Amino acid sequence: MLNIVIFGPPGSGKGTQSENLIKKYKLEHISTGDLLRHEIQTNTQLGVLAKQHMDKGELVPDEVIIGMIDRFIDKNVEKVKGVIFDGFPRTVAQAKALKDLLNDYKTDVSVMLNLEVPDDELLVRLIERGKTSGRSDDNEETIKKRIEVYNSQTRPVIDFYQKDGKLANIKGVGAIDAIFADICAAVDAVK
Repeated sequence: MLNIVIFGPPGSGKGTQSENLIKKYKLEHISTGDLLRHEIQTNTQLGVLAKQHMDKGELVPDEVIIGMIDRFIDKNVEKVKGVIFDGFPRTVAQAKALKDLLNDYKTDVSVMLNLEVPDDELLVRLIERGKTSGRSDDNEETIKKRIEVYNSQTRPVIDFYQKDGKLANIKGVGAIDAIFADICAAVDAVK
């Protein structure tokens, strides 16, 4: 299986490039947010457990998220060419858990695409997105906080994948097609 982790700070273009990857490589898209909503709506055991944490304002524990990903992969492993992980893993513990889970299916993360965009460019992009999409969380104060959280808490995942030999740094500034060409070169190198 071709398993891709797409990574980068808010506003780095993960959503746009994920759509391009899904079309080109015929991958399944795993968004932990979508999985959570599905499990809650269908009232599964994992969904009920996740909702209990969310109702208390707590983060959903890693083992619950991994359980949801496991269910998804177990149902789809024979049918898909690969998976793109968007928004996951966010911590080194999650990256390790994902590696263990995929190893159970005799596969692994093929490549971690790290979209690199300077903070000042992220700020401009997200403020513009807020104007065009009406997202109230895309204001300067909130954006700066999200970038700060990403830099302090999420960036260590990059080191994990670098040590694992899976990291591909991609310059996330420029024309979308040019960035996608760089992404495809990184993916094709591991296929």
